[in-house]
Amino acid sequence: MKLTVLYDNEIFKKELGLKSDWGFSCLIQNNDETILFDTGAKGEILLDNMKKLGINPNDINKIIISHEHWDHNGGLKTLVSLKNNVEIYRFEKRFFNKNIKTIIVKEPMKISDDIYTTGRLKGSPVDEQSLVLKTNKGNYILTGCSHPGVIEIIKNAKKIDNIVGIIGGFHGFKELQIFEELDYICPCHCTKYKNKILRIYPDKTSRCGVGKVIDLEI
Repeated sequence: MKLTVLYDNEIFKKELGLKSDWGFSCLIQNNDETILFDTGAKGEILLDNMKKLGINPNDINKIIISHEHWDHNGGLKTLVSLKNNVEIYRFEKRFFNKNIKTIIVKEPMKISDDIYTTGRLKGSPVDEQSLVLKTNKGNYILTGCSHPGVIEIIKNAKKIDNIVGIIGGFHGFKELQIFEELDYICPCHCTKYKNKILRIYPDKTSRCGVGKVIDLEI
């Protein structure tokens, strides 16, 4: 399973001419499926970064929207204008065209082989879903902004299986001792205490940014 960060506040591979912006998007390539988790804020930046990373938007067959904030769903309209057929997993149905199938997410469910959603979790100010990625070394959480709180997300993700890592935005979460039980941490996007996490857990924390690639052995 290969994860590629397409949209983030920072750039990881600066030599490619990638663009950073406030928002988040991560591509998941798993077996024969290509799944996009969030779409960033601006479609033109998302598509430009995809082009520079050699990713074809037409390969995407599923899109998950973690929550309905502009910096996570803003690029969706531009992206689906290029798509003939795609499934979108979100909390509400918004019409695009007849070839766009919307799956309303409420409870935990399977998205694809080794990929599950936590289901809709209560958050402030908005509800949110995270993904659980199953590997043979344990499971990883992929988050958008962690509005329900990292502890709540981990608790719900553990209902699917044991958690060894977490990737994504953690917002203002500061109970950083919870990360002691994990093997891998990659704070992205809206993580307020990103540098503190890197300082406390230098041996198991990885920097995020556009162009970051994470390979998970399934």
